[in-house]
Amino acid sequence: MMGKLKTLLEFIRIEHNIFSLTFVYAGAFLSVRGIPGLEKLAWITLALVGARSGAIVLGDIADRELDALNPRTKDRHLPSGRVSMREAWAIVLVSYTMLFYSARMLNPLAFALAPVPLLLAVAYPYSKRYTAAAHLVLGLNLAFAPLGGWVGATGSLALPPLVLSAAVALWVAGFDIIYACQDMEFDRRMGLHSIPAALGASGALRASALMHALTLLLLYAVQRIMSLGLFYLMGVLIIALLLLYEHLMVGAGRLERVPVAFFHVNALVSLAVFTFAALEVLFPVPL
Repeated sequence: MMGKLKTLLEFIRIEHNIFSLTFVYAGAFLSVRGIPGLEKLAWITLALVGARSGAIVLGDIADRELDALNPRTKDRHLPSGRVSMREAWAIVLVSYTMLFYSARMLNPLAFALAPVPLLLAVAYPYSKRYTAAAHLVLGLNLAFAPLGGWVGATGSLALPPLVLSAAVALWVAGFDIIYACQDMEFDRRMGLHSIPAALGASGALRASALMHALTLLLLYAVQRIMSLGLFYLMGVLIIALLLLYEHLMVGAGRLERVPVAFFHVNALVSLAVFTFAALEVLFPVPL
């Protein structure tokens, strides 16, 4: 029983929820310039875990045949048979039930927007069959996190979370381009669309660098719009250094370093977003 539970948790990449939660909490904390109520945070957390888990499993269901053909992914849970299709669909049902129920418990706007992450999750795995802009579609999936945190805490929309969400979308698209360099030849052979398949590794890394530069500009724009202080700007600076390190790590064709750049550096970026947003609202230091 415990072995199967461990397998299912691995299947939904439970650790990836931690990355997403940092953006949800950043949006929630910034929206009220403090800590939302614990009940709201609990429902926001459950909504995020439901949306993120459902999206990951839907992507694996859609890609299971391609994953079986790719040497890098052939040992994933569905192609290898460690998780059945019945189990996968059960997780999808439970995950999106959790999302919609949690959103309903938060406020009417959160409930009205709940179908959006589901639609984005369905769109992403199929988008790469048709367009290299699939990286941006993936970015939009995670970009809904800070917006969801803001809406969950306040029940309203505003410009700052939209700008922050745009920054997250470009950041995710940028590192997904780097990650996709590993599958460049496979994508070309299978007729799949990606920036690396279209531009080659060097062109893809330049496109990724451009997206990350725009990410930093949008993060700075949030500071200007909300008149945030020293801690937030420190966070933007640290994120800039982390992104620079990421690109130096994988530059000049050093694609064997992609897994380290993808998991370690981007985990630190997501942690920095929340840490410095929280410090900003809890211990504000005006500029």
